Amino acid sequence: MDIIYSDEFLEHQTGRFHPENTGRLAAIRHHLLEKEWTDQLKWIEPSDREVLSYIQRVHAPEYIQRLAAMCADGGGHLDGDTEVCPASYRVACRCVAAWLDGIDRVLSYQKPVFCLTRPPGHHAKRMNGMGFCLFSNAAISAFYALDRVDRVGILDWDVHHGNGTEEAVWDERRIRFISSHQSFFYPGTGLSTDRGNHNNVFNFPLPAGTKGEEYLVLFTEQIIPLLEEFQPDILIISAGFDANKDDPLGGLDFLPEDYGEMTKHCLTVTSKILFGLEGGYDYNSLSRSVGAVIASCLA
Repeated sequence: MDIIYSDEFLEHQTGRFHPENTGRLAAIRHHLLEKEWTDQLKWIEPSDREVLSYIQRVHAPEYIQRLAAMCADGGGHLDGDTEVCPASYRVACRCVAAWLDGIDRVLSYQKPVFCLTRPPGHHAKRMNGMGFCLFSNAAISAFYALDRVDRVGILDWDVHHGNGTEEAVWDERRIRFISSHQSFFYPGTGLSTDRGNHNNVFNFPLPAGTKGEEYLVLFTEQIIPLLEEFQPDILIISAGFDANKDDPLGGLDFLPEDYGEMTKHCLTVTSKILFGLEGGYDYNSLSRSVGAVIASCLA
C-alpha cells in the first residue's frame, strides 16, 4: 500500500505544547515501521507539482496571499488555535501536492492510498484557516478528481465537523459529503438538517460518549448505504482519529480497532479510497488507529 509522506511535513512548527505537533507523524511512522506487514508499504515522497491553481478553486486569493505573507514575515496566528511558522505556507502547499498525488495513484491503480500529512485541512474555509487547518485538502482533492471522474464521495469521520469541506462542496452536486462528528462541539456546525444545495451533504452529529460499537451500527445502516447509493468513482476519507476514547480533544468513545472495521465497510463500496490524515492527538491511539486502517486495506 502506498503511503505518501515527507519529512518536510515536520517543518510546520506549531510549538511544543500545541496538540497538532510534529510528534503525531513521528509516532505514526514509528508504529507503521514496527508492524509485521511493514514490507507491504511503499513510502512515496510527494511531488513538486504546481498546486496554487487547485488551491484557488477552494480558497480566496486574499486568504492565500495573507497566509503566504504571514509566513514570510516570520509566522503568527490565523486564530487562537492556528499557528504558522516561516515554513508553514510551503509545507501546506506540499501537503496539497501529496493529496493530489494520492488522487492520481488511487485512480491509476484502483487501490487505497494513505496520505500521512500535516497540517490538517477540513476546517479551513474559503477566507480563512482555523482549527489547526490551513488549506482544505479534502475539498481541493475532490475538485481535482472531478477533472477525471463524474462523482466523488467525501467521508469525514473526525470527531469535529469538517466545516471547511462542507462550505467548499455545498453547491457541487457531483460531490457527496458525509460527516459524523460529536454534536454541540467545535466548530459548532454540522446540523443534521444541513443538506447542501443539491441534497449532497449528510451530517450525523453524535452525542458525547458514543461508543464505537454503537457508531458502527449507524455506519453500516446509514452511512454505507448513502455511499452505495451515490456510487462514487473515488472516495476521499478525511481520516481524523480524535474520536478515540483516549484522545484529549474529543468526547467520543471509539477504539483503534473500530477504524479498521469502518475501513472494511468502506472497501465494500469501492477500493478506490484516498485516506488523508486530519485530527488525532493521543499518539498511541492515533498510531494504532492508522495501523488498523492500513491493516484492513492490506487484508
